[in-house]
Amino acid sequence: MKLRVVPYILFIGLLLLMLPIGCIDINNNLSAPEQKKTVKIIAKRKKSEFWDVVRMGAEAAGKEFNVNVEFWGPTNELEIDKQIEMVREVINEKVDALVLAACDYVRLVEPTEEVIAAKIPVIVIDSDLKSDKVKSFIGTDNVGAGYMVGKTLVDTIGKNGNVAVMSFIKGAASADQREEGFFNAIKDYPGINIVTTEYCSSNIDLSESLTYKILNEHGEDLDAIAALNADSTVGVARAIEKRGFAGKIRIVGFDSTPDEIDFLERDVIDSLIIQNPFSMGYLGVKYAVDVMNGKPVPKIVDTGSRVINKDNMYLPENQKLLFPLTDE
Repeated sequence: MKLRVVPYILFIGLLLLMLPIGCIDINNNLSAPEQKKTVKIIAKRKKSEFWDVVRMGAEAAGKEFNVNVEFWGPTNELEIDKQIEMVREVINEKVDALVLAACDYVRLVEPTEEVIAAKIPVIVIDSDLKSDKVKSFIGTDNVGAGYMVGKTLVDTIGKNGNVAVMSFIKGAASADQREEGFFNAIKDYPGINIVTTEYCSSNIDLSESLTYKILNEHGEDLDAIAALNADSTVGVARAIEKRGFAGKIRIVGFDSTPDEIDFLERDVIDSLIIQNPFSMGYLGVKYAVDVMNGKPVPKIVDTGSRVINKDNMYLPENQKLLFPLTDE
């Protein structure tokens, strides 16, 4: 009897040795740990004060929901072809979800839909995309925010005056929509004369240079400048201050970078329409995780905007938006 048992035990032992390690589960954690999923964020620009805050929000969500967050983008918002390449590369990288801020409303549609066809869900933030295949758009109601710029400008200078507009990139959804909202706001005021609309390509130095051009052409006749993003606002404020027009030519700007807040405190800028970039980054990652887990997400999320001036900038609720912080 003993002679038969030994070969039987040896036979079972050999079978166990032949089995793949992953198949052995004796409640002692021999199986490999589950790999963290990766959410890729492709912003309009890899580095700027606005996108730094978006990244803060995204990384906070990454920690909370236990996913890897990779943040990328071109060096400037005019590098649309570069951003297209980055989006297509997502397929080869085999990430689990993409969060995209599109540099162009139309040109990014085809590569984005290629990503979606590869079974990688896409969440769009900040600047919308002309596609109904993305899971969600998270960002400012840019038409509404542009309308705020126009109404605030009228409240600042009254129903009559010469005004210049400093926009950023023609064809970018956020720029086009803010312009739309702005012009809707002032259309009922025939005394508001728009002397020019310029595009600074989201470049502070170019915005400053274009503002000098406006001042040279319109000089003492100009009453105000409406600036529609952070870079355009800072460039305008620099030029206005250097030429000695602070407080004379009024500025209604957009966003809340440290430079803009400094100009606001020193009365170079009258008002800022501020967004919530932290929420864009945070919700972009959160909803990407929800989609990966099979949960429904809202099709459109307005992260909000509000008017900030020297009178209300120190209120606690506004301080949280002006200086977003996260726990490390």
